[in-house]
Amino acid sequence: MADKKVLIVYAHQSAGSFNAAVRDVAIKELSEQGYQVIVSDLYAMNFKANATRDDIIGDLKNPDLFQYGEETMHAWNDGRLSDDIMAEQRKVEEAELVIFQFPMYWFSVPAIMKGWMDRVLTQGFAFSLKNMYDNGIFKNKKAMLSFTTAATESMFRPNGINGDINIALWPLQNGTLHFCGFQVLAPQIFWNPAHRPIVDRTAMLEKWSARLKGLIAEKSLTYAKCEWFGLSFEQGFLLRPEVQEEHESNVYGITTGHHLGKLLPPDNQIRVQVTDK
Repeated sequence: MADKKVLIVYAHQSAGSFNAAVRDVAIKELSEQGYQVIVSDLYAMNFKANATRDDIIGDLKNPDLFQYGEETMHAWNDGRLSDDIMAEQRKVEEAELVIFQFPMYWFSVPAIMKGWMDRVLTQGFAFSLKNMYDNGIFKNKKAMLSFTTAATESMFRPNGINGDINIALWPLQNGTLHFCGFQVLAPQIFWNPAHRPIVDRTAMLEKWSARLKGLIAEKSLTYAKCEWFGLSFEQGFLLRPEVQEEHESNVYGITTGHHLGKLLPPDNQIRVQVTDK
């Protein structure tokens, strides 16, 4: 276990926050299991959120039209990314599991964490059109979101005022983590801790600690397989007709995103589904 590493990408400004307490529980529990836990404390690091020309060392491939994605891909190939990006990429390479710990801001991650994703998960390093989703570069790694909300759980139900939490999580869990190949574990959601009594917050942390004991062995969320799609621009990256036909008789769509005009599969983004196909 000595060479097993977990990376926690952490974004909160206060050492006294509930997010800090959640992070500390993860460090303690995973360390006791023999994992080396690395924390990227983004605010403490003053991590640069904005993706700019400064992220590339040396000349640009196309100085007349700066395209961040293309230029960082070339820079990654040449070893010319900025030191802070390369340091984070090494942490990801070495980690068996990556946990993103944050307070939910505007149905997403804080800007500093979005900047980490934009800058660290470069093309070539984290993905390519040949290596994405279940064929992705990080297919042998696991990742998960662990976050607090200001809203109550009822507000994020399908009939709640904020709408279904599964829809809110689809871009992050499928569009970022799964796109890079990660096996995505169900999220750990701490509902409205700031307005809960201390006994409730303590119970949340105890539940998190209990889950961490078996976290590495958990089954990941289920997503549509790459082989179900025509994987070329000519084929439009569309679901193959025979696959769509196979699912026509199902009450629910395949995933939150691939709903095929049907009902969304219940809790597709927050817990592992056991279904008969």
